Amino acid sequence: MTVYTINRKFTTSVERTPRVLEIAEGFGLGLSDKEFVVYDNLKLEVDQGDVVAIIGQSGSGKSLLLKDLSAQMAGQGLKVADLNKVELEERPVIELVGETIGEATDLLAKAGISDAWIYIRKPSELSDGQRYRLKLAHLMASDADVWIADEFGAVLDRVTARVVAFSMQKVARRLGKTFMIATTHTDLLNELGPSLTITKRFREKVEVEIGGDR
Repeated sequence: MTVYTINRKFTTSVERTPRVLEIAEGFGLGLSDKEFVVYDNLKLEVDQGDVVAIIGQSGSGKSLLLKDLSAQMAGQGLKVADLNKVELEERPVIELVGETIGEATDLLAKAGISDAWIYIRKPSELSDGQRYRLKLAHLMASDADVWIADEFGAVLDRVTARVVAFSMQKVARRLGKTFMIATTHTDLLNELGPSLTITKRFREKVEVEIGGDR
């Protein structure tokens, strides 16, 4: 078990233009610099092979936490694969993952792609959701120790997102991969069965729940 410590704070200031000063005077607003604490010495225990779900509203800092955690893991020598950085070659889908056609169709099926028509198309011919699932197949095909996905499943309909979440966590656990996601949705938790659920509230408030597989 590795303990990661997260500290993040920002200082914000307001540009004092003539209009800003007029508004501030008219509405009685203070223009002093303010410090916002997002994470205050947050300690998280994450083991290799854990499924980690970071939940929070937009702007709460969940993506920041995912970024900092993955950076610390990479700093310890773990290989991290980021779903949002996967680049797709403009070749038929069936050529893009796996060493054999059997391995390719298996990976694609795990990512929710089982239509032979999609296999022979190129990424530019696919929908946003289909390209997203193809990137998930790439993630599973990588030799990375850690898979991360910010805004996981955001471009998928909710039924497909739950099916894919269940499949991804099963594969990650079987292969001993750490799978970390950030999302505004709580409807994926049953399918993910996270080892660690981190709910980020606004400011520095954080709730951490240990899953049943610990």
